[in-house]
Amino acid sequence: MPRTSKGPRLWKRPSRRKDGKLIASAVWIIKDGGKHIATGCVASPGDTAPPKEAQQALSEYIATKYRPERRHRDIEDIDCADVLAIYLADRGEAVSENDDLAARIERLNQFWGGKMLADVNSSSCAAYVQHRGRAGGARRDLEAFRAAINHHAKEGLHRGVVRVSLPSKGERRDRWLERQEAAALIWHCWRYREKQTVHAGQNKGSLVHTDRRPLRHIARFILIGLYTGTRAGAIATASPDREEGMSFVDLERGIFYRKAIGKKATKKRQTPAPIPPRLLAHMRRWKRRQLIAKCFVEYNGKPISSVKKGFASAVRLAGLPGKVSPHTLRHTAATWLMQRGAALWEAAGFLGMSVEVLQENYGHHHPDYMQGAATAITAKARTIPVVETVVSLESIRERRQKA
Repeated sequence: MPRTSKGPRLWKRPSRRKDGKLIASAVWIIKDGGKHIATGCVASPGDTAPPKEAQQALSEYIATKYRPERRHRDIEDIDCADVLAIYLADRGEAVSENDDLAARIERLNQFWGGKMLADVNSSSCAAYVQHRGRAGGARRDLEAFRAAINHHAKEGLHRGVVRVSLPSKGERRDRWLERQEAAALIWHCWRYREKQTVHAGQNKGSLVHTDRRPLRHIARFILIGLYTGTRAGAIATASPDREEGMSFVDLERGIFYRKAIGKKATKKRQTPAPIPPRLLAHMRRWKRRQLIAKCFVEYNGKPISSVKKGFASAVRLAGLPGKVSPHTLRHTAATWLMQRGAALWEAAGFLGMSVEVLQENYGHHHPDYMQGAATAITAKARTIPVVETVVSLESIRERRQKA
């Protein structure tokens, strides 16, 4: 019996050698059954996740080449890969910039491709969580899967009820950086020099420092994240020039337009915000000295798709404890604003979040947080003076005589 196809997905094809010579580099390709479709993305030796360009190529392939059936059918006859493909084609442009939808669809396809909608239940969802290995990541993937199924139903393409069972939410992260931790992170990024192995001579096998500074773009990323609280995706596309698909930094007026030009607004608020004077001075200097070409965060003169590897290296070099990720910078910015006593509504607008979310997650850092109750619990009890009225018999007689 032939194996059921898992649908189109990205695959890192390994490099090929002949007689010890490299004849083909490792590349990311799209596998669709027996077909291999090139994405034009060369894979680095340490790459474990496909780059953004490869994910975009997969999204375009699914939208243009892979045409799932769009007709009313029973859930027993609908492949989950078709449901995911339809959702990516219809909604990918609106949400992929912030939510990495293409990457989620690829991971879901690897597990659910070949399974029917009728196979989606609590047991199969629990199996996906185990397959994914990370409860938080699995929950976000399954939320995208649920959205895809709901979209399929709203389009009138299936009969029957399909319920996606989500794992419970993990504990809210409360990791933020102290000022000295942030300073150490930036210092190591700016000062770090690349090490290379000597392959010949007396020092063969030893490590020597080069003049390359491979983490300076991470230092710029950290500064922008700390001083604006902007999400990583918007920082990665931040540009001093107005360009389609890029978030715009107006260096003249000092305004950061975080929503990429031409992109639709999503539930992730990306409101414009003023740039703090200290950061604005840095950004103007980077532009004036031509330290950047197209974006404020770029590597070897090219925009980056992710800072996860570089940021992890910086955290390791700085020796920071706990789990510190690029999103920790947003937590830190919100925490610092509250610690400095910023007004809730103003801080929420600056960060691009609602006042309710800011108060619920970061309000306890504010110096005025429940201070009235804390002061009252140790205050002395208030005494109410009692006025005693003494009426003598003589005063009563005098009043009667006058009357």
